[in-house]
Amino acid sequence: MTGITKDRSVKDRIALLRQAMDAKAIDACIVPTGDPHMSEYISDYYRTREFITGFTGSAGTAVITAEDAGLWADSRYFLQAEDELEGSGVTLYKMRLPGTVEIHEFLMQRLHEGCRVCVDGRLVSGTWADKFRRDMAGHGMELVTDTDLVGEIWADRPDLVFNPVMEYPIEYAGVPRGDKIKTIREDMVKAGTETLILSGLSDIAWLMNLRGNDVECNPVFFAFAVMTGDEVRLYADEAAFGAEITEALEKDGIELRQYEDFYDDIKKLDGEVMLDRETSSELILESLPASVRIVSCPSPVMLRKAVKNPVEMEGIRSAHIKDGAAMCRFLYWLKTNIGKLEIDELSAAEKLHGFRAEQDLFMGDSFEAIIGYGPHGAIVHYGATPKTNIKFEPESMVLVDSGGQYLDGTTDITRTIVLGPLTDKEKTMFTAVLRGHINLARAKFPKGLSGDNLDYLAHEPLWEMGLDYRHGTGHGVGHYLNVHEGPNGFSWDRSYMDTDMPAFEEGMLTSDEPGYYEEGAFGIRHESLLLCLCGEETEFGQFMEFENVTMVPIDLEGVVPEQMQPKEIEYLNRYHQKVFETIGPLLDEEEREWLREATRAI
Repeated sequence: MTGITKDRSVKDRIALLRQAMDAKAIDACIVPTGDPHMSEYISDYYRTREFITGFTGSAGTAVITAEDAGLWADSRYFLQAEDELEGSGVTLYKMRLPGTVEIHEFLMQRLHEGCRVCVDGRLVSGTWADKFRRDMAGHGMELVTDTDLVGEIWADRPDLVFNPVMEYPIEYAGVPRGDKIKTIREDMVKAGTETLILSGLSDIAWLMNLRGNDVECNPVFFAFAVMTGDEVRLYADEAAFGAEITEALEKDGIELRQYEDFYDDIKKLDGEVMLDRETSSELILESLPASVRIVSCPSPVMLRKAVKNPVEMEGIRSAHIKDGAAMCRFLYWLKTNIGKLEIDELSAAEKLHGFRAEQDLFMGDSFEAIIGYGPHGAIVHYGATPKTNIKFEPESMVLVDSGGQYLDGTTDITRTIVLGPLTDKEKTMFTAVLRGHINLARAKFPKGLSGDNLDYLAHEPLWEMGLDYRHGTGHGVGHYLNVHEGPNGFSWDRSYMDTDMPAFEEGMLTSDEPGYYEEGAFGIRHESLLLCLCGEETEFGQFMEFENVTMVPIDLEGVVPEQMQPKEIEYLNRYHQKVFETIGPLLDEEEREWLREATRAI
């Protein structure tokens, strides 16, 4: 069948997909967002859902039948999806809202017994496939997982690129890979398993003390790994490894094999195999022999990786000081030039990147900056394009959510910046979101609590007003790795988390980012990163607390002190004093004087 290119309309692409479905007797095609490693951020090669729908958001699932086409997206993307799907013939289904039909219900309404539903088994987890089969049980439909129909019709599909892999210096990693492997083997013994399969890219990069550049903004490389008690096999592109790294891996007992050999090799495994059905693809599970007994549990590497060692913790602090200097210079530039220079969402993002690029050890952005002015701030994961880009005016607010990758750490920060006069309601909402942000940051709690226990603190000021936001309050952050990293986080709603949240431990780094959004008007979010530390120990046990490592002021022009409690004001004043003392010496005289005023006590 002749393929189709991305410059053709979404309607044309879907029409050709339906021809391919008909040729293979497929009645419905599910197109998820993902790659064989269950990554959140994916390479261009795997953007099949974006190709078939035209929706560019980083999450969502498309379903195509002979007559209908739908996209299921969560609240972060409602506004963006409505705009991008207009005229495409693809219907938006808003997930988690009352009355929204789920995918399996959608299919049951349109298909009948004997119908065949296909999905690329590389791009969905074993848990997803298990649930889908349970949901469809009794309806006599077959799930086909060995075909990539969208890939077959995508004529100008980008190549799957393997970039050079680098050794991550021990001065930043803190622990040699040999010691990490030994620890994971001890975890395997405790779990009573003989073999561990790793498919998560950040888990493998952390364990091996290696970094790459195969996924934009994420310093990871395409790889799988298989560990036993006496061997470690790393499946990656051998050409991406220099001779020095290959030799170092061999010394640490790591055998390098070709990426493509992984699926054939695991067909030969036996005994007990540990993997996580939540993060392992259906193709991995289908490739294992029927005789293998699967021990499904969260990856011990993910759990170890989430707890930063002392070297990583110091690197986190250092990275955030550099990032704070870049952000403060950006804020000074924006505040002093609004209404004088022509500034828009795209040029602001470019300027902010430039300030970060001047910092020592900067390696790139940790994600594509979200800069939404005015009503665009209400689009939670907005991404400016030449088509949507708007100019800043000396009025309203701009939401700036961005981050940097540094050799010594990863940053993620959101500041809502006041560009001109605000209404009383805007100030009230700005202050309410700030109160939730502060209340979570200043939490003191007994060891054993997790993010679902603490999330109320961030929501309380909004809940008291009968208001809320429809996203998780916080996510884990990697160490010169992925900006979104499990399993720690803040959310009372488990549907926003991929895994159960563990109890907080010293060294976990988590974002604190409550928000409030009014469609067509404005958006507010305040985000800093919190490093969990051990506090005092009393007769009631060990207490935990957070260190706010983000060193950037909150815009006081949006704050109404009279609406805050004394303990919240005290926290904000102490935080601002620390920001000035830490970042002030890194700025020039004019920038420093601006920062002095921006961090004044209220």
